[in-house]
Amino acid sequence: MKVQVIKQVTTLEPLEDWGAVTAAESGNPKTSGLQIVISGREQIDTGVFDCTPGIYRRGVEQAEIMHFVAGSGSFTEDGKDSIHFRAGDTLFFEPDTKGTWRIDETIRKIYVIF
Repeated sequence: MKVQVIKQVTTLEPLEDWGAVTAAESGNPKTSGLQIVISGREQIDTGVFDCTPGIYRRGVEQAEIMHFVAGSGSFTEDGKDSIHFRAGDTLFFEPDTKGTWRIDETIRKIYVIF
């Protein structure tokens, strides 16, 4: 199928438990999600991702675009100013972006890693 639909992303349940963030600096952020496989484009990682409040470091190894449908927080790229985001915002990360996530209110995002 060339077109896939994720109905009502903001209320979609249940998501798969993806576990606690292992590099947490504060709080106990837990993640869950749903990976969507696009037939013929299996190398593209896309889906829905949730994360509960906390602070953690993460490197984005590949280019990623994400659109937040719920929650709020910030991302501080190493050596840069913080970027604050909330539901309705879209972020694009270049490959090899490293920094610190601060999740203030549980986020839900749609993501595409390519």
